[in-house]
Amino acid sequence: MKIIFAGTPDFAAAALEALHAAGHEIALVLTQPDRPAGRGLQPQPSAVKTLAERRGLAVAQPRTLKDPAAVAQLAALAPDVIVVAAYGLILPRAVLAVPPRGCINIHASLLPRWRGAAPIQRAILAGDRETGITIMQMDEGLDTGPMLLQESTTIEATDTAQTLHDRLAACGAKLIVRALALGTLRPIPQDEAGATYAAKIDKREARLNFVDSAELNHRKVRAFNPAPGAATTYGDRPLKVWAAEVVATPSRSPGTVCAADANGITVACGEGALRITELQRAGGRRVPAAAFLGGCRIRPGERLGGE
Repeated sequence: MKIIFAGTPDFAAAALEALHAAGHEIALVLTQPDRPAGRGLQPQPSAVKTLAERRGLAVAQPRTLKDPAAVAQLAALAPDVIVVAAYGLILPRAVLAVPPRGCINIHASLLPRWRGAAPIQRAILAGDRETGITIMQMDEGLDTGPMLLQESTTIEATDTAQTLHDRLAACGAKLIVRALALGTLRPIPQDEAGATYAAKIDKREARLNFVDSAELNHRKVRAFNPAPGAATTYGDRPLKVWAAEVVATPSRSPGTVCAADANGITVACGEGALRITELQRAGGRRVPAAAFLGGCRIRPGERLGGE
């Protein structure tokens, strides 16, 4: 099958690799323009661009698809289908109409739950017990098109956004290959009553609030790993919290350090306590709590977070 593929991050690269390995003709790969990254803020190619160039595939990086010239370029390739995965640009009506099989999206949730930019993080933050991949026929709405295939996965209590991302990326790659192999699939309209929106993550959301329950703070630690990283403070020093667990503790004022030892730094919350087991000071490395305490003497009775 002749495909135009549109995607940008690692999640999309997994699908591109699977489609290429399955023998489909990838006529063109669309991806976001190179973005500044790293300490030197030098322009860096996306994961999809890097893979496409390694596989010898043609790449285009338009800043918009609303330009008639861009639409004409896609139409001239006469693709059977356009496959989209975490691309980052809106596909206007003219592009949606180019391929005879339409545009098919790989979305990292069980639609209609968590339409939008951050479905993986939102599912963890909400305490969802499962999520999955939806292969959907695209329309002009935001993840509103009819569904073609779905596969679910359990969200484990130890899952971070990274581990869940990796599992869903593999699932999405497998499912898009299956969807194209099956040919005609019966589209199922989404139930609007069950729709929720997965808004883009704001760094301010990553701040731990120990007035909240330990369970909610634990979900934040997991949802914001690897980015932007759950955050708190010790005095005026910022800290990133990368791993933690929920524990029971006698009632203390939220934010109070109940214990600080080789097992971790236990902080009282509005309900229960959060034992921090891996953290990072500004300019430092991620380290286990025991190693952190070797250079920073946090004592029971002190406070984190300033609540």
